[in-house]
Amino acid sequence: MKKGIHPTYHKVKVVCVSCGNEFESGSTKPEVRVDTCSNCHPFFTGEQKFVQTAGRIDKFLKRAEKAKK
Repeated sequence: MKKGIHPTYHKVKVVCVSCGNEFESGSTKPEVRVDTCSNCHPFFTGEQKFVQTAGRIDKFLKRAEKAKK
């Protein structure tokens, strides 16, 4: 390996934005934030959640109703 061309590798704390779960991993970035993790992802939990899309869907349906009238 050539010296001075590779980024430094850190042990970082990964924080899940949805559920607040924290775990340790490795990265070249000093901090990592993820939207969903294995603690809150529907594939692993078996239940489905709409975290950010619920408000958008409601707004779209309201606009669609107004457009029909």
